[in-house]
Amino acid sequence: MLIESVGRLTGVPWARQGPAFLVGLGHGTTHWIAAFFYLLLPFIARDIGLSYTDTGFLVSVFHLSALAANFGSGLAVDITGRRIVYQVISLLIGGSALLGFGLTDQFLILTGLVVLLGASNNLWHPPAIAYLSEHYPQNRGYALSVHALCANLGDTLAPLAAGALLMVLTWQGTALTGAVPVFAIAVILVLFLRQSVGKSDQRGNRHNGMRDYLIQVGRIARDRTVLALCVMSGMRNIAQNGLYVFLPLYLVNELDSGPLWLGITMTALQAGGLLASPVAGAWSDRAGRRPVVLAGLSVTTIVIAAITLTQNDLFIVATVSLLGFALFAVRPVIHSWMMDLSPANIAGSATSILFGTQALLTTIMMPLGGLVADRYGLPVVFYCLAGTILLANLIVYWLPSGKGGSEP
Repeated sequence: MLIESVGRLTGVPWARQGPAFLVGLGHGTTHWIAAFFYLLLPFIARDIGLSYTDTGFLVSVFHLSALAANFGSGLAVDITGRRIVYQVISLLIGGSALLGFGLTDQFLILTGLVVLLGASNNLWHPPAIAYLSEHYPQNRGYALSVHALCANLGDTLAPLAAGALLMVLTWQGTALTGAVPVFAIAVILVLFLRQSVGKSDQRGNRHNGMRDYLIQVGRIARDRTVLALCVMSGMRNIAQNGLYVFLPLYLVNELDSGPLWLGITMTALQAGGLLASPVAGAWSDRAGRRPVVLAGLSVTTIVIAAITLTQNDLFIVATVSLLGFALFAVRPVIHSWMMDLSPANIAGSATSILFGTQALLTTIMMPLGGLVADRYGLPVVFYCLAGTILLANLIVYWLPSGKGGSEP
């Protein structure tokens, strides 16, 4: 009865949801890797003597490498159609890079490993989002919300795991331990999705040559609605990654929080998204994308600005939980909106344009956030992040309403 109810509420029978949850499992693993990186940053910075600006530089390296890998992966996925293969490669690269963190404390080597981490993170999205968009064309909002839900699950579990490990291990030992599950999940994807590699990985290869492919990509790259959506998503991503970087620094350096409490707070940020993502995704399939995004960003603007108004730990956890609910509800809806606007045979490249814009804007803004923190203090950074979300709100207000549940 419960299973049938899930099918009715989501619009997808339970028997057809397996691929969405398997791909989501892999997505959660990429976020596990990134979350470990962000949680280790304050301890790496303190151990090897990095300033806030240096720390912001490492985050920019992460997003710059993600930007480079993102565009290459979108093209490769659409031309070859090898969507599942590239998902597995993404996990192997990310797991190997996290493993390398446990073997060095040299800044230049760590920077190189951060390059691999960023590349693996955005190598995942074009094949995975294109795969889910094509398999669930009438329920993209829900399928991509499962994808996002699992990302939140990875982001929720990783801070707790990293915080607990940091109580008994060095940051290097924590990195080594955190890499082990990544390789296990890669094996699971190969075992359970291998039967669909032959047929599903060829569906995206439907072009009449490179010229036809480039014409279609150029068309969506010049579309004003697509460009505005990408810029808005980039602003939202600045706030998300700004929280990943500066909230742990604020907790450790301003509130003197220990590693376990740091893990609990960062877990609270993600916990709200576990509930919000599937609700928002299914809602957007029925009501359209725009009202859901507008509601989520409006709440996010207010709550980010409220973070620094108190130093009470419990209040911060409650505030951060509400922030996570609003911030992460928006993510799968934006992805679905982009897929609504894009032809299926260039879905990987459309995803690359979206995530490439996010990576570019975040790459530019993270060092600026570090400079603001060094000069004016960490609380000012949160007001800047709230202002960024406010601008994203204004862009959404002028966008045409996205309709869910239809082929582009």
